[in-house]
Amino acid sequence: MLEENLREQLKKIIIEELNLEDINTSEIKDDDPLFGDEGLGLDSLDAVELVVLIQKHFAVEIKDMEEGREALASISSLAEFIETRRAGDSGQ
Repeated sequence: MLEENLREQLKKIIIEELNLEDINTSEIKDDDPLFGDEGLGLDSLDAVELVVLIQKHFAVEIKDMEEGREALASISSLAEFIETRRAGDSGQ
């Protein structure tokens, strides 16, 4: 359930911070791609901004391009990445 709330929070952040004015959270499916023509259609500049937003809002760092590519694939993968990182940080 915590991850479900995180997914909604991520959707709101993406819409508000990336100025996606013509879309609401219910239109973003958890497994839709964030980038490319089939999903939200975000581009590489949005990716950079999203990495910064994730660090700002969740204190989680995406360390390299490969990690970013996997984490930023969809809302689901991003929520899972954040939860895993948070669990790892609190477990140490």
